[in-house]
Amino acid sequence: MAAIRTLRKLCQHVQHQVCSLHTSASRAEAVVISGKKLARQIREETRADVDQWVLAGNRRPHLSVILVGDNPASHSYVLNKTRAAADIGISSETILKHSEISEEELLDLIYKLNSDSRVDGLLVQLPLPEHIDERTICNAVAPNKDVDGFHVVNVGRMCLDQSTMLPATPWGVWEIIKRTGIPTFGKNVVVAGRSKNVGMPIAMLLHTDGRHERPGGDATVTISHRYTPKEQLCQHTKIADIVVAAAGIPNLITADMIKEGAAVIDVGINRVQDPITGKSRLVGDVDFEAVKKKAGYITPVPGGVGPMTVAMLMKNTVKAAKSVLQFPPERIRVAAAS
Repeated sequence: MAAIRTLRKLCQHVQHQVCSLHTSASRAEAVVISGKKLARQIREETRADVDQWVLAGNRRPHLSVILVGDNPASHSYVLNKTRAAADIGISSETILKHSEISEEELLDLIYKLNSDSRVDGLLVQLPLPEHIDERTICNAVAPNKDVDGFHVVNVGRMCLDQSTMLPATPWGVWEIIKRTGIPTFGKNVVVAGRSKNVGMPIAMLLHTDGRHERPGGDATVTISHRYTPKEQLCQHTKIADIVVAAAGIPNLITADMIKEGAAVIDVGINRVQDPITGKSRLVGDVDFEAVKKKAGYITPVPGGVGPMTVAMLMKNTVKAAKSVLQFPPERIRVAAAS
């Protein structure tokens, strides 16, 4: 009997130790994914690609950026892009235009750059002044020079799982997930935000077939938007393996909304006033400090998706320089006009 009691106590002790280990593991904070580190890796790969391209006797890739108006954030973003280009070995130029420029004048400039053989990649920094239609401008950029991936032809090819210029931010999110080793096959994903430049493309990349020309993530994706009731959003996020927050709402995703071990990718960039210092600071759409205690992976803001966006833009510029994508001009005109 004494031996049985001793064995029972030993089993209880082992069970307690196992439970303690499980509890401590579940309480461990999330792995904070460094977008800066991943972006540096991609930029090094792209730099090597550019060096090899130039050594083979080809012209150095060139990126032209059109910047309209005096928006400080836009000027900062463009500066980051041109600095990254210089670091990688891509030549670039920034063409500054005043905010009163007419849509017709801007279109004339775009058509001129489209026909300039020295220009490989071309982007028009968004947002634009209210009197200019952004969709018209995006469709004016030649698809094979459209490093933002916003032309209707590139959007259509992405939706059909074909090789194309992918939008830089969604592609950056996809690369974060892949390079971190976060599984997507058969997983539940929630994308909070349905913008045509970010939310929708992210959903497309994650849910499409991994066997296609442009492989996708084979995930089951739910998209929420401004009219999704908060309680309904919570129902979806609580069973999601991956939550991508891209709604532009500070603290939209809180710790009570996600399940243990979920991967949380924060695409939001919001400027808020710090209640202690009174100074403005950047935050994402996720309550970072609280959520990282429950998630398995999480990206910070700043330093998460942002650097990846710039890195993927550089990869698109090299793709454009190599003329990887060729589109018949007559089809481009029909698509853009429809």
